[in-house]
Amino acid sequence: MTEKRLLVVHTGGTIGMVPGAHGLEPANGFEALMRQRLGERLDTLPAFELVELAPLIDSAELLPAQWRTIADAVVTRYDEYDGFVVLHGTDTMAYTASALSFMLQGLDKPVIVTGSQIPLSRARNDAEGHLLAALALAAHEKIHEVGLYFNGRLLRGNRAVKVDASALAAFDSPNYPPLGEVGIDIRLREDLLLPVASRAFTLPAFDNTAVAVLRLFPGIGSALLQAVLSQPGLKALILQSYGVGNAPVTAPGLLETLEAAVAQGTLVVNLTQCPRGAVAASTYATGSALAQAGVIGGADLTVEAAFAKLHWLLAMGNTPAQAAALMQRPLCGEQRGH
Repeated sequence: MTEKRLLVVHTGGTIGMVPGAHGLEPANGFEALMRQRLGERLDTLPAFELVELAPLIDSAELLPAQWRTIADAVVTRYDEYDGFVVLHGTDTMAYTASALSFMLQGLDKPVIVTGSQIPLSRARNDAEGHLLAALALAAHEKIHEVGLYFNGRLLRGNRAVKVDASALAAFDSPNYPPLGEVGIDIRLREDLLLPVASRAFTLPAFDNTAVAVLRLFPGIGSALLQAVLSQPGLKALILQSYGVGNAPVTAPGLLETLEAAVAQGTLVVNLTQCPRGAVAASTYATGSALAQAGVIGGADLTVEAAFAKLHWLLAMGNTPAQAAALMQRPLCGEQRGH
């Protein structure tokens, strides 16, 4: 293991933040801090080098266009290293991990995304353990995908969601088991890991305006839906519906607005608001009405994975029909297959 070389890509986030005039803010020079705080514990891990994005990103400010920058930091150095760690803020970490999984299909090395709830600069933190575990995982020969590591568990990157704003156990994978756990030993679920596939790295230019998300609520009307669908540049809408894919289809104009949007080429994907489970639109008449209007079911995709997948499919130049077909089948373990 010690002969391997790893690359750490520091994109920003709480893990590297320091106190500023108005609260925590990104700061350069993370490698020096990392080596100082981890010290001799690094001696048992593979050698690593670190690159920082310029400027660093507070993940609450993340734009889809920046996914390409993060992926490029890996791809341009891919043949030089045996594994990669991407440090990222927790707010949008699941979005970036999902996006990386689509851009970096066919990995034969680990890409481990991690961060922390408490900065490394503070005496009591969760950053040190995450860094040490992520470096060990990034050197593991059996991992060939984008994983998200947090609080002792390795999750598939495109299955992870942030579930807690203040607890150290900030992430979960509601619809898929963890890929592994890091305790006294590293225990991987080898039966769940993606196999090595043909390398198909694609880093398109993302349009920040292409995809929107609308969560249904009691009393929602067609005016709000129309306002969202009328946003300049919008090509796809994720509709977070109730239960297994139900919506208030008798609300005046709601169904007609969706039908018109689909007819004009807007891709509308139906996801459940529930943390667990999947859309099964044919279960109830209200869900069936959405399907008849041209809304496609998003299976058990997380919102983050669906958002990233839509962005990637559209940025790759797929037509609405092509993107709709690809949204309904797994490309890199992000959803269950038919």
